[in-house]
Order: sequence, then C-alpha cells, then structure tokens
Amino acid sequence: MVILGTVFVVLPGVVVDHDLAGASVAPQDRLKAVNDVRTTLLQVVGGLVVLFGAYATWRQLRVSQDGLRATQEGYVTDRFSRAVDQLGSDKLDVRIGGLHALWRIAEQSARDREAIISIQAAYLRTHLPWPPAGPESPAADVPINDIAPLETRAADAQVALTALGVLCRHREQSWVNLSITDLRRADCDGLWFPEVNFDRACMEAVGLYHANLTQASLVSVNLRHADLTTAVLRRARCILADLRAAKLVETDLRDADFTETDLREANLRKADAHGAVFHRADLRMADLRGTDLSTADLVEARLTGALASEHTRWPADFDHTAAGVVHTDDPGPEPSPLLQPPGMTWQAPPLRSTP
Repeated sequence: MVILGTVFVVLPGVVVDHDLAGASVAPQDRLKAVNDVRTTLLQVVGGLVVLFGAYATWRQLRVSQDGLRATQEGYVTDRFSRAVDQLGSDKLDVRIGGLHALWRIAEQSARDREAIISIQAAYLRTHLPWPPAGPESPAADVPINDIAPLETRAADAQVALTALGVLCRHREQSWVNLSITDLRRADCDGLWFPEVNFDRACMEAVGLYHANLTQASLVSVNLRHADLTTAVLRRARCILADLRAAKLVETDLRDADFTETDLREANLRKADAHGAVFHRADLRMADLRGTDLSTADLVEARLTGALASEHTRWPADFDHTAAGVVHTDDPGPEPSPLLQPPGMTWQAPPLRSTP
C-alpha cells in the first residue's frame, strides 16, 4: 500500500513539477497534468498485471502439458509391457492380441516404433526358425503343396509379418533381421521390406505380389515358386538364391545382383533388368519374353532352353541364339491378378529341372 500510495499520489506530482521546471501554471492545469500521469501509470501497471497473468497461465499450461505427457507415456509403457507379456502366452488368440496391440502402439508412438519392429522380427525368428525345430512345424522336406498357408498354420506369425511389412515403410533403422526363418507360403502381398535381411530363409511359394524389397538381402534364400509379380527388387542381393519357377512378371530388377542364382523355369516376362547382374546364373528354361536385359551382365549365364520374343532386349553384341535361347511368340498383355487363383488354393507345379 505504501508503494502504491507513493506511485499514484506522490510520484505524479513530482513528475509534473520536474517537467514544469518551476514554470507557473494554473492549478486546474497542474491537476489535469497530474491526473494524466496517474492514468498513464495505471495503464502501465494494468499492462504488467496482464503480462504477469499471461505468463502464469503459460507456466500452468506447460506444467499441465508435462503432466499429461508423463501420464500418456506411463499409459503407453503399461500397454507396451502388457502386450509384450501376452506374446509369451500359450494361447494363440492372446498372442495375436499382443501383436495387434504392439502394432497399434507403433502407429501411435514413433518413439516406440523401432523397438516394436525389432520385437516383431525377433518373434518371427524365434517362432519360425529354419530348419523347423518344433513338432508343430512342417518338416523341411515336406512338399510345398502339403504345407498350409502361414496364416493357417501360424496365424500369430502371419500377423507379426504383416505388421512388420507395414511398419517398415516408415522406419528409421537401416536393417531388420529376418534371416534363417521359415516363411513358406507366407502372405506378403503389397508389404514393404526395404533393406530387410532374409539371408538363408525359406520363402518357398511366398506371396510377394507388388511388395517392396529394395536393397533387401536375399543371399542363399529359397524362393521357389514365389510370386514376385510387379514387386520391386531394385539393388537387392539375390546371390546364390534358389528362384526356380518363381514368378517375376513385370518385376523391377534394376541393379539387382543374381550372381550364381538358380532361375531355372522362372517367369521373368516383361521384367526390367537394367543393370542387373546374372553372372554365372542359371536361366535355363526361364521365360524371358519381353524382358529388358539390354544393360544386364550375362557373363557365363546359362540360357539353354530359355524363351525369348521379339520384345526381349539383349545386351549389345550378345548372341542369344548361340547361348541356346529359343525364340517364340510374345504372350501379349499379362492377365489381371484378379483372374489368378488365390494363394490359399494355388498348387505349385512340379519342377522340371533337377535339384
């Protein structure tokens, strides 16, 4: 009160007297000047009060936001812990629920996405090792037509694989490890697996229609009878892989490495193989009609019995006739994938090539 009395009673008169510097003015003019100073001081004090109130409100809002964030993080952590606990359940539906919960958390929390991707990859490696270890898994030598699709024989693993293929589209870490896993007859249509390590995995008859495998590592992988139609394998490493009877129709194979890969009976119609390396690859009886091999490396590649058409493009100075390629008519437009038999009922034809 003393300070306010000094500011609003004494100070205005002192300011006016200082400005007048001893000059004589009428009392009513001096009183008006003093009141004007008081009004100005009141406006300044009011402005300071408003600023202080705004600052206090902002601080309270920050404290509330920090508290809300801490509560949300605690809630996410609790959901994360419960979902991970569910993965160890003996009940299939509980494990599937845990995997879906982790998937949902990864979509909502970018901070936890990388950890969840690693958990899902580890779940697949431990539950589907190759060669098969558990009594419930089909043996390694069982014919592929006698093996049920992954979503039927291991529904939880199919959920984890699907979630992984969706979340990998927006991941930050460079590599995801799915090597040495049993993914026979898995459904990966349209999923994203860029820079994923599938080395030595068994992916026989897997569905990879329109999937993204850019820069994926597929060293010594088993992709017999796999459907890679319109998939992207750009700069992928498919060294020593087994792609016998695989379907690579209109597939992007640019700059991919197929060194010493077995591509016998593979269907590469209309595939784009610009810059692809087929060094010592086995392409016998492969369908190369309409395939663009104009800048591909075909050094020591075996092409006996491979089919080609007038639309097949070969490297300059490459004598495909001397290599044993059979020239035949072009098949024309490819049929719609909607007209193809579903993967659940598709039967892999027997291989004509020897093991």
